[in-house]
Amino acid sequence: MTRPIYAIGDIHGQLDELLRVLSLIEADGGADADIVFIGDYTDRGPDSAGVINHLIEGRAAGKPWTCLKGNHDRMFEWFLEAYPRHDAVLPIGLYWLHPRLGGDTTLASYGIDMKPQERLIAVHARAREAVPKAHVDFLRTLPFCHQTDSLFFAHAGIRPGIMLDHQAEQDLLWIRKEFHQDDSDHGKLVVHGHTPVDTATHYGNRINIDAGAGYGNPLAAVAIEGTDCWQLTDKGRVRLSPQP
Repeated sequence: MTRPIYAIGDIHGQLDELLRVLSLIEADGGADADIVFIGDYTDRGPDSAGVINHLIEGRAAGKPWTCLKGNHDRMFEWFLEAYPRHDAVLPIGLYWLHPRLGGDTTLASYGIDMKPQERLIAVHARAREAVPKAHVDFLRTLPFCHQTDSLFFAHAGIRPGIMLDHQAEQDLLWIRKEFHQDDSDHGKLVVHGHTPVDTATHYGNRINIDAGAGYGNPLAAVAIEGTDCWQLTDKGRVRLSPQP
């Protein structure tokens, strides 16, 4: 029997939802289940600091947890550098601390309240003091992808036509349309998040597990055996079949 591997979608600061789906996974696969977290631990939700802390503590306790980097995690990481770095993928006029992206709620979870006319450099200095080094190290060292014999995990997806071992960081974190519109076989089933859908959805060559927790919807968790996939619910597994 194939040992299942579990995956959890974009968390976005929703610690209560994370604890809920971890309990579903434990009920299905035990306390030492293999779990891949698809990234975006921060922003929008109320407790990004708590989410990161829980993941750090779980791994320190020996949990077989693989935590991938999401685009929001990289934005937070870049903001915490010696001089804050802006992600040029963002539209002009949009920046990490904008309420639409939710960096403001991430800093609030570390006790940082911003004043309307405060200069960015002052907020940055306070953030560098408030965010623990362990959290900075966690963000900095997150991998961009994870593979098994039959599965490829990445936050946003892959660029079709490029070998899985040669995918670019920017695509793994940000790609949408080019990946979503491609129905070709990628060699492995791709498990990703990044683009919210109503519920975890199987598209045949990929599974999107971002169920919109960043917008107040329930966090998605799935169990995968080989390439067979089930969503976990409080009533047990619900098979995810490829969409026609």
